Amino acid sequence: MKIILSRKGFDSEFGGYPSPILPDDKMISLPIPDPKGNFCYKDLKIEFNKNYYELMRELGIKQDTLNSPCHLDPDIYHFVKERTKNWKPLFGQVGAAQGHLINQNIKENDLFLFFGTFQKTFFENNRIKFDPENEPKHVIFGYLQIGKIINSKGKVEEWMEYHPHYTKDWSKNNAIYVARDKLSWNQNLPGAGVFKYKENLVLTAKGQNLKSLWGIPILKGKKISYHTKNSWKAGLLKSVSKGQEFVIEDNKDVEEWARNLIEANLMS
Repeated sequence: MKIILSRKGFDSEFGGYPSPILPDDKMISLPIPDPKGNFCYKDLKIEFNKNYYELMRELGIKQDTLNSPCHLDPDIYHFVKERTKNWKPLFGQVGAAQGHLINQNIKENDLFLFFGTFQKTFFENNRIKFDPENEPKHVIFGYLQIGKIINSKGKVEEWMEYHPHYTKDWSKNNAIYVARDKLSWNQNLPGAGVFKYKENLVLTAKGQNLKSLWGIPILKGKKISYHTKNSWKAGLLKSVSKGQEFVIEDNKDVEEWARNLIEANLMS
């Protein structure tokens, strides 16, 4: 089982802000703006009866209008919209990024760990605000174990047609990854899900203001796409600023780290 660290959501380049860690530790990965998006921020719901647009306004995140469209991908938060009975979490990739996954021989049962730039928030005068005393950092917010890969050779079920990577004219460099119903190694847990914030999900090394400096010892010495031996300095990994998916070579220790991470954060 290969582990793929997949960068998603708002950051300084796409969206211009971090995604929020809410006061109850729920992490909301904000989908990036997309003029061709099928949904607007106002269409996406948060569990406490607030939509994404309202949350973004409270946080001071400026979007053009109430109808600003976005790229809902990965779609792993079950509560953001009404679901059909046969809905499963989905993730899509296209172009050079999908070509990279093909070249890395990503297949069924491989595991995406989604990370993004997040910052803690607090309540003030009944409004949520970013906490200026907590720097943005890279945090793992969810996962998806691949149950099926749909591309030019696959068949898209009707319920999947809402997804931004759905197209009637498929190419080999466009794909939708469908989650397994249950994890391959633990039938008690879903094949995709999201986490609440915990320290063990943070990639950024403690005490570092530079969010791209990671302190994950288990990754030391492992082959990670887009990175080399020179990416390591003083025991920290300087993650590259470009690239969406970082594929880690098949490794039992990394696999166990990923399994334990999911189980610890979904079972507690």
